[in-house]
Amino acid sequence: MTEKDFFTEYGEANRFTIHEVVGKGSYGVVCSATDNKTGEKVAIKKITDVFEHVSDATRILREVKLLRVLKHPDIVEVKHIVLPPNPREYKDIFVIFELMETDLHQVIKANDDLTHEHHQFFLYQLLRGLKYVHTANVYHRDLKPKNILANADCKLKICDFGLARPAFQDSGPTTIFWTDYVATRWYRAPELCGSFFTKYTPAIDIWSIGCIFAEILSGRPLFPGKNVVHQLEIITDLLGTPKPEITAKVRNEKARRFLANMRVKPKIPLSQRFPKAAPGALAILDKLLAFDPDERPTAEEALADPYFANLADPAREPAAEVISRDEYAFESKKVTPEEVRELLKATAGVTVVVTGIVVSER
Repeated sequence: MTEKDFFTEYGEANRFTIHEVVGKGSYGVVCSATDNKTGEKVAIKKITDVFEHVSDATRILREVKLLRVLKHPDIVEVKHIVLPPNPREYKDIFVIFELMETDLHQVIKANDDLTHEHHQFFLYQLLRGLKYVHTANVYHRDLKPKNILANADCKLKICDFGLARPAFQDSGPTTIFWTDYVATRWYRAPELCGSFFTKYTPAIDIWSIGCIFAEILSGRPLFPGKNVVHQLEIITDLLGTPKPEITAKVRNEKARRFLANMRVKPKIPLSQRFPKAAPGALAILDKLLAFDPDERPTAEEALADPYFANLADPAREPAAEVISRDEYAFESKKVTPEEVRELLKATAGVTVVVTGIVVSER
């Protein structure tokens, strides 16, 4: 069944008009479109062969469930999830998002004249969105410029929650098996480098925001490691060798021994690496990139930094309601493709406000 046949069978005539492909990935394809009923520009993400691998299906389920409840101006919005009525037959699903023009990676790549005001506003939005995510007890775990959508008016929105995890207060710091491909290495916190089984906290996302902000300031990635060892080397080239009391906190013995045996390196002043950046920008960057996760500020604390004195407004920085443990029970057990199929259908059943779609090609 083609996309047009799918939408024709389950839809209202000419509800959406497809414009062009705006993204491709292992999941399928994303097209820009117009919702002819509302006049809104939207992005339609077709996810193919959803249940071929249960891990991929679970990731999709996790993302749509999280985005259904994480409603915030700095987080991309899911408008509809379209499934066929028979849960035993479908292989593809369509997720309709609000349409953004590009992503932060492309903004950084195309603009070498970003101002101090751009730097400040970008970081403010990222921290404001992250505060909302973290107060919901969710860790994003894969923050990077390509996962930050952007518009020409400088509006940013966090997207791609497929690797995000809910963390419940009564369970303490979360334990997760963290492999080399789970998150992009360049934006990965040092406590995760070389430690494949570790406890982690929301500070991992704060580190990623620091790396993204550094890239905004300089126009290039801050820590483009070729492998885990190289990643730690270039991190310590800038931040200096961690003190023994910090190294002692590293849970992985091999990683701890590697850091302890590393030659002593001094910390390089950030002003040398970012000579054109505002002093306030470097001051907050220094906090975000603390090697010790216990020394990094929370998103809420970072928003109170003097750097945002003329921008911050607690009334525009809401916290989220803590997500329900019951909604994510599937995370703590092995699920079958059939179980994920039913959970995804139940999630879509709450979200869908139209019975279907017809796509007409321009």
